[in-house]
Amino acid sequence: MFDALSERLDRLSTSLRSRGRLSDADLDEALSDVRSALLEADVELGVVRAFVEAVRERLSGEALAQSLTPGQQVIKAVHEQLIEVLGATPLKITYASKPPTVVLLAGLQGAGKTTAAAKLAAWFKQQGRQPYLIAADLQRPAAVEQLRVLARQVGVDVYSEPSSPLDVARKGLAEATRLGRDVVIIDTAGRLAIDEALMDEVRAIADITSPDYTFLVIDAVTGQDAVHTAQRFHEALELSGLIVTKLDYDARGGAVLSARGVVGRPVVFASTGEKIADFDLFYPERMASRILGMGDVLSLIEQAERTMDADVVAESAGRMMSGTFTLDDFLAQLAQVRKMGSLGGIMKLMPGVTKEMRTAASNVDEGELNRVEAIVRSMTPKERRDPHVIDGSRRTRIAKGSATSVSAVNQLLKQFNEMKKMMRQMGNGPTPSMPGGLGRMAGLAARGASRSEQLPAGFEALGAGMASATTTPRGGAGKNKKKKGGRVTPPKQR
Repeated sequence: MFDALSERLDRLSTSLRSRGRLSDADLDEALSDVRSALLEADVELGVVRAFVEAVRERLSGEALAQSLTPGQQVIKAVHEQLIEVLGATPLKITYASKPPTVVLLAGLQGAGKTTAAAKLAAWFKQQGRQPYLIAADLQRPAAVEQLRVLARQVGVDVYSEPSSPLDVARKGLAEATRLGRDVVIIDTAGRLAIDEALMDEVRAIADITSPDYTFLVIDAVTGQDAVHTAQRFHEALELSGLIVTKLDYDARGGAVLSARGVVGRPVVFASTGEKIADFDLFYPERMASRILGMGDVLSLIEQAERTMDADVVAESAGRMMSGTFTLDDFLAQLAQVRKMGSLGGIMKLMPGVTKEMRTAASNVDEGELNRVEAIVRSMTPKERRDPHVIDGSRRTRIAKGSATSVSAVNQLLKQFNEMKKMMRQMGNGPTPSMPGGLGRMAGLAARGASRSEQLPAGFEALGAGMASATTTPRGGAGKNKKKKGGRVTPPKQR
């Protein structure tokens, strides 16, 4: 997401890098580039104008004169304004003093409301809550069954019945109260386009259930339509915030900036993939950093913490640094890294990674990881422990067993030896500018990414994934990282 915007802003920074000081003409040209970048990202025109004027104000007068370099100053101003437009500070949900806390989800059909409802329920469970789902979408065929299937994966109960959406909402809330559930999530019906029937229904459900939070679900690929959608729903329901889905798509991303800028409500949650776990609070500062290619270390750490087995990672990492890392360890680590998602997604979160490296990583065929595993699994236990015993005849046998070629086997062994050397060097101390050797891990990933046309994509994936693991202290990142956060307006008393 925001790839086009990131690319334009990166070009802007590069063009300003060699200038000693910005003239008025330079500033006008830079802001024109920012404006073009936002419009190409499909941001609404009024939001673009306000954004550019706010950046101009940040760069005006004395602030501009004190700039260390023009490029740094412009990107700093754009970064600060992006944070402001995206919501300034991450938000923390508060709970009703008299349970249950009711959350109403609204939005158009196809935005991902039903999936977002299940993901939101899983998120509340992670917070120690007991969520309850109400399937009030009786408009779309199989919507109720879809929610039931997803809810089983989460371990949450669903209430619905073949009556009317209003009856389902009313009876579902009563049942949740009877069962002692402290959070209720109501999935409402959508339409392909906004009409009075849709608005009347969702308004009636809101009147019956008095939700503490009303979230509009929009997808990141909506574009300019997000503005009209957000305005209409906000007029009808007075939204508490937005849930943005499909952030993993290669979208322009204007929907996020536009909807937030027009209705003045924050993006509270974001869905970044198809899995239930691909859902979390939206952090404006982190997203702004990612848009400007600065990486997102905290999200990388949290993603590793959610998906990786800490004991497996720690044990293998120790052998990595000591130089005793084997191909069995490699398979174990690769399995952990693959839980985190695609290599391209991981690389976008790493600081210090160039555009070329990110592009190469995104172009890696994930199927090549399967071929890497096939080669290693075609080796005997002795060969995996000590690759030096693999002679010509063994390489031929391994190539046949993995349905690859001898050259592919040779390349994998060569990469493995190079990685062991690099890991041994990392054991001498972390890179000062990045925690836990992240810089050298990025270098390892970059080396693999620059050779993405060759088979051993597993090594670049391992390097990128292990970067997050090496930034995570033993025992989990949660005990050490600091979370910034504001508060949503406390819910009304029942």
